[in-house]
Amino acid sequence: MHQQQPFDSSLEKPQFPGASAEFVDNLEFIQPNVISGIPVYRVMDRQGKIINPSEDPQLSKETVLNFYQKMTLLNTMDRILYESQRQGRISFYMTNYGEEGTHIGSAAALESNDIVFGQYREAGVLMYRGFPLDLFMAQCYANADDLGKGRQMPVHYGSKDLNFVTISSPLATQIPQAVGAAYALKRENMNRAVICYFGEGAASEGDAHAGFNFSATLECPMIFFCRNNGYAISTPTNEQYRGDGIAARGPGYGMLSIRVDGNDVFAVYNATKEARRRAVAENQPFLIEAMTYRIGHHSTSDDSSAYRSVDEVNYWDKQDHPISRLRHYMTARSWWSEDDERSWRKQSRKTVMEAFERAERRLKPNPELLFTDVYQEMIPSLSKQRESLFRHIQQYKEHYPLDLYEK
Repeated sequence: MHQQQPFDSSLEKPQFPGASAEFVDNLEFIQPNVISGIPVYRVMDRQGKIINPSEDPQLSKETVLNFYQKMTLLNTMDRILYESQRQGRISFYMTNYGEEGTHIGSAAALESNDIVFGQYREAGVLMYRGFPLDLFMAQCYANADDLGKGRQMPVHYGSKDLNFVTISSPLATQIPQAVGAAYALKRENMNRAVICYFGEGAASEGDAHAGFNFSATLECPMIFFCRNNGYAISTPTNEQYRGDGIAARGPGYGMLSIRVDGNDVFAVYNATKEARRRAVAENQPFLIEAMTYRIGHHSTSDDSSAYRSVDEVNYWDKQDHPISRLRHYMTARSWWSEDDERSWRKQSRKTVMEAFERAERRLKPNPELLFTDVYQEMIPSLSKQRESLFRHIQQYKEHYPLDLYEK
């Protein structure tokens, strides 16, 4: 008679295909914050002082001055276009106040052939890539120079030449699209990455889940860049999620994650550069959560004084602003003076105003463009709509000043 060997249950390992773990014999639910707060990586303190010299990216004076000038030029453009909307000259605008460091730091860390998918508050990324002021203005004014031919509402920029996919209003739709692009680059072995920007509010959309999961399982050269600016329009973060922000979600999808000080342009630069290097070398996604603050209203359709205090906004504007932090850094190295500041502010405002005035004088796109670029050959129903429109315009031409449009 065969004697059965004694069974030691302590040596038994789970064989379930869906997870790698050990058996336990005590009932315990996992707490939401397994880690007691993911730390925030930074390089500079609020006064622009490098905290750990080994983390200093050692950027040249020319590069740092370019960072500063792009951040302040963006700020100047924002002020002028915001006022333009308030005066009824354009229909809509969204400022980038307080988030300039996230734009410039990340854009500088990418290669020019990397593909960018933005949400709608990443104008600085496009500016850093070389998008001219005239085209920013043309888009917001929907004039004949607009690359989108006047079909999009303001701030919905795009540039095929600069690998910046055109902005689309619905939240988070760009996230799975970006992953698809990253998967295509991987299959073509292109040595390129995709970066996708979104806010902490957009991370609540189902598209974010789909994008995170696909990127990890398909092992894509992908950088998810979350601008956690405190508010999703009027919804504060404490009503948006209960976990430890967005970076805490990365491990659940099998992604490497980091939380950075978004008001520290060098920290953003370092994190994005390393994420980009590894994403391409290792074919895997990275999640960067940049902690920052939206100083301006969500858009010109919003009045943020209804849901936050003036004191709160003033703290971030006066005490912890990415532009002032970088200026402290430059001043300490004698790279920037009060005279430089006055001269640059005057010059940059003049440059923006000249582009603004050119955009206002420019004609609007030809109305025929309403019916092009969808079908190679116009289909009958579209032809019928076109004929109906121009009959209507001819009948009520006193209400349609076609002399303001290109022929």
